[in-house]
Amino acid sequence: MLDLKSHIRTIPDYPKEGILFYDIGTLLAHGPAWRETIERLAAAVAPVKPEFVVGVESRGFLVGASLAAHMGIGFAMVRKKGKLPGKTIAKSYALEYGEDTVEMQEGVVAPGSRAILCDDLLATGGTAAAAIALARQAGLDIVHAAFVIELDFLNGRTRLDVPLTSLLHYAE
Repeated sequence: MLDLKSHIRTIPDYPKEGILFYDIGTLLAHGPAWRETIERLAAAVAPVKPEFVVGVESRGFLVGASLAAHMGIGFAMVRKKGKLPGKTIAKSYALEYGEDTVEMQEGVVAPGSRAILCDDLLATGGTAAAAIALARQAGLDIVHAAFVIELDFLNGRTRLDVPLTSLLHYAE
């Protein structure tokens, strides 16, 4: 079993001073490590029998689409407002300073389908909680959430009302 943490690069003071950024770019660049990441996530979520993976822009697209393809199931995108063509449904949510909105395309998913939310990183949980609410608004039954990385010290999991899997944990 590969040490996936050894393939995560940390970048201090990005995107702003005082933030330590956990970059999956180096994980993506290592084929065997990326394959093992997707295989581990698939093994963790297979018992809930999802029919869709919902991925959050933008690195969640990489993780979620890879996971969906590996499992042979559908993939749906959650993007920032104004980035998807056609009719969309939207969910606004509070940020530390202000508000943001995420959207999904109407008519892409089959209402009632079992789905999981997928992203590269769980921090405070605000975006993940909004994406879960939006997916439910689209008619999906979100039964699990899956992340490559979880920043445990930010307690983001407390904002989510579904079981979740995180492969890598960081205490600070």
